[in-house]
Amino acid sequence: MSDAVRRRVYDVVIVGGGHNALVAAAYLAKAGRSVVVLERLDHVGGAAVSERPWAGVDARLSRYSYLVSLLPPRIIAELGLDIRLVRRRYSSYTPDPADPSRGVLVDNGDDAATAASFARVGSRTEAARFAAFGERLAPVARTVFPSMTEPLPTGAAMRARFGDDALWHDLVEAPLGAMLRAALDTDIARGIALTDGLIGTFASSDESDLRQNRCFLYHVIGGGTGDWDVPVGGMGRVTDELTRAAREAGAELRTGADVVSISPDGVVETGGAQPGTVHGRLVLSGVGPAVLERLLARDAAARATADAPEGAQLKVNMLLRRLPRLNDPHVSPGAAFAGTFHINETMTQLDRAHATAMAGGIPDPLPAEIYCHSLTDPSILGSDLRASGAQTLTLFGLQVPHRIMAGQDPDAVRAALLTAAQRSLDSVLAEPIADCVFEAPDGTACVEARTTADLEASLGMIGGDIFHNGLAWPWADDGDELATPARRWGVATPHPKVLVCGSGARRGGGVSGVGGHNAAMAALELLNG
Repeated sequence: MSDAVRRRVYDVVIVGGGHNALVAAAYLAKAGRSVVVLERLDHVGGAAVSERPWAGVDARLSRYSYLVSLLPPRIIAELGLDIRLVRRRYSSYTPDPADPSRGVLVDNGDDAATAASFARVGSRTEAARFAAFGERLAPVARTVFPSMTEPLPTGAAMRARFGDDALWHDLVEAPLGAMLRAALDTDIARGIALTDGLIGTFASSDESDLRQNRCFLYHVIGGGTGDWDVPVGGMGRVTDELTRAAREAGAELRTGADVVSISPDGVVETGGAQPGTVHGRLVLSGVGPAVLERLLARDAAARATADAPEGAQLKVNMLLRRLPRLNDPHVSPGAAFAGTFHINETMTQLDRAHATAMAGGIPDPLPAEIYCHSLTDPSILGSDLRASGAQTLTLFGLQVPHRIMAGQDPDAVRAALLTAAQRSLDSVLAEPIADCVFEAPDGTACVEARTTADLEASLGMIGGDIFHNGLAWPWADDGDELATPARRWGVATPHPKVLVCGSGARRGGGVSGVGGHNAAMAALELLNG
């Protein structure tokens, strides 16, 4: 590529090629703006990708991100994306850790079956309380989700939209644990609800900074219903469609373009295979705020002292010859694994695991949840695997903060976490999960674990934080200045020509495209102004 091309001035330069960057690029290019995306890796998509982890095995897994809830239909329609999301009939199954021969099956298609399963674990009235808790939260989803692609409302305006001061207090002002204890009687039901506040978030149920509340809110508002859907074809299908939309609109996507510095006036320096200088009237950052801070830093000392976020999860991808047998005679494996399969996630266990990790240990049992993509969408498996009865499993371990990696051999910690995850899963199954694992042609087990350190190394997510910087309330704080487009859309940085378009935006997090959409809207206001 010639220096003349590399030195072209674009309307917008986007640093990082994750799904939010692709959304922003598509919107900007469709509006007639010149835009280039600079991605360090040899492919775009960031964490929203599908890959074949095992050589010779025709299974294309969503290797990192895996479910979709926060992607607004508005973005799908406006960008003309051919993406199909399938709703799961079963919400969740939770074996009773004290007696895995019984468990709670939340069946969206059969209220009586749900009630019977709650009764088996010791409460004939908890199903009604669990349903009432969901009904209390339903207006929150209908109120908040549509606002995600609008200019930021103020906190006062959102509270007025709630129309329920008691609910606002319980959800926004007091620790989540208090609301769960008031609404639900059993430890197992409280745990099922609490997990929505702990995905990638290191917290106890009563954490005073309310990070668990914010995570919980994002999980219950998705799609205006709180449902988490399966992307047909895997997460890679989402990225493929966004890539197509961005390119067809005229956006330039460069891979292997390792950004080494950004100046506040819009000059971006790249190294690696494509060294050069790219100029933009605006720069949009699809990388985490901590990465952006380091790229903007003028000296090594400033880069070294930049604050680092902290992720708190373990991801384990598996391919099974068949689903494992359960101890519970009332529930089939096909139903149990079709939703979210909760493992050792009662409220007590989740808080105990947090305390263990705070002390530097690996929780035992490790709280985790499992999702089986192939039960809902078998297209990610080759025809031979489908015919054989093979299934994928994705395990997501909680309460494993990045701090446990400090000063440790990352391979040793990964192995220890994988052992803990397998031990926890085995404790609620009727047979060891290892007996069901598919073997690759070279004889290796089709199991891979991805720690926070692996995310940092492979995707550049500092601290393995899947949210890039923790989640913020999706409305402005009292006293926030919203006079500029960047502030109105929740994508501002201290530099007027640099905006945030990734998960670190005010309403980022999850596979949503919201950060990209909102950054594009702010950028268009600035460019057109």
